[in-house]
Amino acid sequence: MIAVRHLTLMLFALLLAARPAHAQSVLRDAETEAWMDRLAAPIAEAAGLNPKNVDMVLINNPSLNAFVVSGQTIYMHSGTLLQADDANQIQGIVAHEMGHIAAGHAVRFGPEGGKRATGISILSLLAAGAAIAAGAGEAGAALLGLGQRASLGTLLSFNRQQESRTDQAGARYLEAAGISGKGSIGFFKKIQNQEFRLAIPQDNEYVRTHPLSGNRIAALEALYRQSPYWDTPTDPQLQADFERIQAKLYGFVESPEYTLRKFPESDTSAPARVARAYAFHKSAFPDRSAAEADALLAEDPNDPFILELKGQVLLESGRPAEAIEPLERAVALAPDQPLIATLLGHALLATEDEDMVARAAEVLKEAVRLDNQNPFGWYQLGIAYTQLGDEPRAALASAEQFAMTRQPQLAVANARTAMAGLDEGTPDWLRAQDVLLVATQDLEKNGKR
Repeated sequence: MIAVRHLTLMLFALLLAARPAHAQSVLRDAETEAWMDRLAAPIAEAAGLNPKNVDMVLINNPSLNAFVVSGQTIYMHSGTLLQADDANQIQGIVAHEMGHIAAGHAVRFGPEGGKRATGISILSLLAAGAAIAAGAGEAGAALLGLGQRASLGTLLSFNRQQESRTDQAGARYLEAAGISGKGSIGFFKKIQNQEFRLAIPQDNEYVRTHPLSGNRIAALEALYRQSPYWDTPTDPQLQADFERIQAKLYGFVESPEYTLRKFPESDTSAPARVARAYAFHKSAFPDRSAAEADALLAEDPNDPFILELKGQVLLESGRPAEAIEPLERAVALAPDQPLIATLLGHALLATEDEDMVARAAEVLKEAVRLDNQNPFGWYQLGIAYTQLGDEPRAALASAEQFAMTRQPQLAVANARTAMAGLDEGTPDWLRAQDVLLVATQDLEKNGKR
């Protein structure tokens, strides 16, 4: 009975792990997203995918994990970036997840693995029912338990087979991209060490969704050592950027006390300064935070992400007018970064200067054009349109925001307001109609209409 319960809990954990990221907190940062896209691009190409169609999403979760649910989106826990030793380890993780995408595992699991597991489960129910009808209740219960264990065993076995094939695919992609597999091995060893600390059994693969870590490491190391790129060092710039991003993440998710202990003021490296800038900002010491940003800008005055950092500190400490200059420069230096543009639009509106509103609307329109999945961008654009007296487009921006934040009733109401005030057939009217249709379907699906 204990064994059955253990297996059931493992299946429950598997289902939880596969939940979409909307149930969790997504971390968004322009520099981090740009770095992840740059790291993933050559691996995506090696996998036969278009890098522009692959999304990397960072989840605020301290555990080691990365996964694909459906489509071409890789979700990575913040703990994975924090616990990784170098950029090459992240490359290994991304290559593995690209294998899942290229093979369509998230889509194929249901019709292949799920169908076989369900088939065994149904057969066991039929056999159990026949035994119980014949008066052999205990035998029927035993058959049912065996059938459920066989069903779960098949399900987990199918998943292990997928993981093994995906490990091999990831190794091929890294070699095709000219990237060493040392990081991949290092990360699997990190997982294995964590399993040892948690006393997770290493001798029974039957109850696992993944192959035993020791077996994976042995199989992969044999593959990677044959690659001509085994000793190829990681791109120095990719590694340097990783160290800064990792430090920034420490500053953002950890307590200021922890961050300042890990990155003392005696450490004047760029990663340490970035981490302290966030720690001081969280501790309500904006001048000390801005000083760290200024020290970095003294070394590179045209770093758009440090200019963004300084602008953010000034804006969030109640000095929006002072934030505009560094944010304007950041947008000019990185015009393809909509999150920075959104911050600039926010600063322009926060000045409460009527002369700034038209510029804010222009900046925010471009920001949501480049990234229409940013609810805060739509929220700010709605404010800008309201201040300009354009109520229909303010309603459309609100409809977009509410649709994205899973508030379909408010999305429907605002989409209808927008359609009533816009010329029929125009692009904005058609977009409002699309939002209305999707939000109405959401309401009908949840029985709230």
